[in-house]
Amino acid sequence: MNQSLTPAVEQVMRDAARLAVMPRFGTAGAALVADKREGNGGSEPVTAADRECEAILSERLAGLIPGAHVVGEEAVHHRPDLLDRLSAGTCWIVDPLDGTANFAAGTGPFGLLVALADNGIPVGGWILDPLSGRFCAALSGQGATIDGLAFRTAPAARARPVMAVTRLFPDSDRRARLLAELAEGAEVIDSPRCAADQYPRIAGGENDITLFTRTLPWDHAAGVLFLNEAGGRAARPDGTPYRCDDRREGLIAAVDPVIWDRTARQLESLGETLALTVEAA
Repeated sequence: MNQSLTPAVEQVMRDAARLAVMPRFGTAGAALVADKREGNGGSEPVTAADRECEAILSERLAGLIPGAHVVGEEAVHHRPDLLDRLSAGTCWIVDPLDGTANFAAGTGPFGLLVALADNGIPVGGWILDPLSGRFCAALSGQGATIDGLAFRTAPAARARPVMAVTRLFPDSDRRARLLAELAEGAEVIDSPRCAADQYPRIAGGENDITLFTRTLPWDHAAGVLFLNEAGGRAARPDGTPYRCDDRREGLIAAVDPVIWDRTARQLESLGETLALTVEAA
């Protein structure tokens, strides 16, 4: 893939953040304008920043690769059939404002996520933190960068790894049991609902592992590619690679493959798949 794509995507994302996101941060313009209901009983807040930012990203990214589809989080809410485009050739995947609830509350973390997929496989991933200006990028087979500099993860070194666990478990008792088991060998913390924060945090060694249940493409495609290209590992609990068109749930992201394997074996021994809905035996 042409490396000139990254500076072009970076400019688009920084412009979208400058025009649609940051002018509203900490003001009345960050207020929620809608609340999307989800099939699992949860909800997703929406602000004017989500909508305007997605419109800017969608229009300008489409111009970078003529003929490429665009699948944005807000657009899919109104047209679920757009998800079919994830398997159809080249496709941009857009999360205009990950961590909307934090943004609306006037705090972080939040960020912009853009990925490029080829027939369902992530081949490009970009993450912008508008608060710090940090820009993470990865192209398939070409490594990862942070703010334009090549970046590699360092192996986990803590005796008790720091493990962030998503709060998106509809069964609170199930989550409590899992946390109790994991706490025997790890420092377990809550993972805020912001994948744009979690993937750079893992790569940088602030967290060693994060366990995700819901794995929507706009939340994870960019981060999975970035972490894998940086030397970490993100994959389904059974070891299969993440695909943007795979609607299964559950994902383990770790700073290095060794700790990923250890965590996957532990979850398997506990019978935990991280799926939000568990099939009856």
